[in-house]
Amino acid sequence: MSARSKARKRALDMLYIAEVRELPIDDVLATETVRHLDQPERSSSWDYARTIVSGVAEMRADIDRIIVEHAQGWSIGRMPVLDRCILRMGVWEIRCNAEVPNPVAIAEAVELAQSLSTEESAGFVNGVLAAVAGLPKRAAVADASNDSLS
Repeated sequence: MSARSKARKRALDMLYIAEVRELPIDDVLATETVRHLDQPERSSSWDYARTIVSGVAEMRADIDRIIVEHAQGWSIGRMPVLDRCILRMGVWEIRCNAEVPNPVAIAEAVELAQSLSTEESAGFVNGVLAAVAGLPKRAAVADASNDSLS
């Protein structure tokens, strides 16, 4: 598994914990920062995982709006928590990280859905992210804090 794939899994873990436990993402990031410092062997995945989680947290309202626009009749609250977190990460990568090609972002999200969520989740995640990928991609993550995603 590549360092970026590990980072996505680690980011998913953090987003899921924050969602299920109803914790502020900053609290989850603080806890994971301590764990990161205690486990240097996992350092290769930390920076990108932190970048994903911070980006999703910062742009969450816009990301959720984009998901709902492309999920054809599904509200955010109706989606399984894991799928919602996977979609948030995928939308962030597609719309805010110019370094990751859209097909890679989609494939990675689908892989997470296949291995961790329901039988139908992979197809759902693939369909939503493929629709999102048809939108213009942001040039850089730094611009995301100044503008909305659309």
